[in-house]
Amino acid sequence: MKNVAILGSTGSVGKSTLEVIKQNKDKFCIELLTAHTNYELMIEQYNEFSPRYIYLEDPSAQKSFIDRVGNINKETALLTNENELNNVLSSDATEIVVAAMVGVAGLKPVYQAVKHKKKVLLANKESYVVAGEILNNLSQESGSTIFPIDSEHSAVHQCLQGVKDQKSVSRIILTGSGGPFLNREISDFENITPKEAISHPVWNMGDKISVDSSTMMNKCLEIIEARWLFQTKNIDVLIHPEGIIHSLVEFTDNSMLAQLSVPDMKIPIAYGLGYPSKIHSGSSSINFEEISSLTLKKPDLQKFPALNLAKSCIDIGGTSFAILNAANEECVAAFLAGKITYLDIYQIVSKVLDNSTINDVKELNDIFEADERSRSCLLYTSDAADE
Repeated sequence: MKNVAILGSTGSVGKSTLEVIKQNKDKFCIELLTAHTNYELMIEQYNEFSPRYIYLEDPSAQKSFIDRVGNINKETALLTNENELNNVLSSDATEIVVAAMVGVAGLKPVYQAVKHKKKVLLANKESYVVAGEILNNLSQESGSTIFPIDSEHSAVHQCLQGVKDQKSVSRIILTGSGGPFLNREISDFENITPKEAISHPVWNMGDKISVDSSTMMNKCLEIIEARWLFQTKNIDVLIHPEGIIHSLVEFTDNSMLAQLSVPDMKIPIAYGLGYPSKIHSGSSSINFEEISSLTLKKPDLQKFPALNLAKSCIDIGGTSFAILNAANEECVAAFLAGKITYLDIYQIVSKVLDNSTINDVKELNDIFEADERSRSCLLYTSDAADE
């Protein structure tokens, strides 16, 4: 039995991870569940999975949890601060850490898990976007293993199994569905509402990631993540509306490998949890008889200019990754709150990146300082991008 800590258990990836674990009760038990504010769902997970530890980051959520539950059973302890959380993440009892939270807030616990030689299942792409080089170096020092569990990077990882010479890889191709606005006229983008942007045609995700998918900023971040995970800058993106082919790897002999499955996060999660063995995912299989075609095409960079920012940041390096990510997080939150328009997201992020001072990254504080500067310089007005 492997002890699993799930950071962000009440989000979409966290819930999918628990579904996979339910399929494999003889292999895993829950060491830790964490959430930010969703104490109601945490109560349900507490009752069903009896975790050894629970951590709710928001103090009012902690109080609501205690008031609602009453006496917590002796097998479960409620953590009350970040130090207690770090102690659990560094404990020998914690073997697998699933980083399923959203945003750069996940960097500190991911760093702790890597530092203490855990098997880390990474859905929190922002951590690797802003601190990929630091986490790579740290994992080499500690002996930690990092498995990406977003569908695209998991697919690449699977395609590279058995590849002994990294130099034989000539190119990585990440796929993306194109989101809800793939076939929408660009002239109508100014009228896009938050409700439309979070309505993804293929994947069931949280609001922030859904907006990122609609702008293809999500794919921009995935390009940067792939650069660090697979140590290459030769990364392309193709639009694949059906969501069946999750990534492709091209080799120097011009052959290709691709990973295919139905669009279900439980599959890459099961791959990461069980690796190197295969375990039950609880997902369905592909029915090719029901699929009339599989489409792959180049993205329209006029519709999705955010894709260009990935190459810019990879060329610049340093704190550009943190600045890009922070500006995007703030702009998406502002868009969802009705403070800026859909088109403002890219315009403001691009402007912040262009006007920011880029510094070298030597330690985590360099990243957090750049993150804070980027957030503090944003103005959430509809004309902010035009000033």
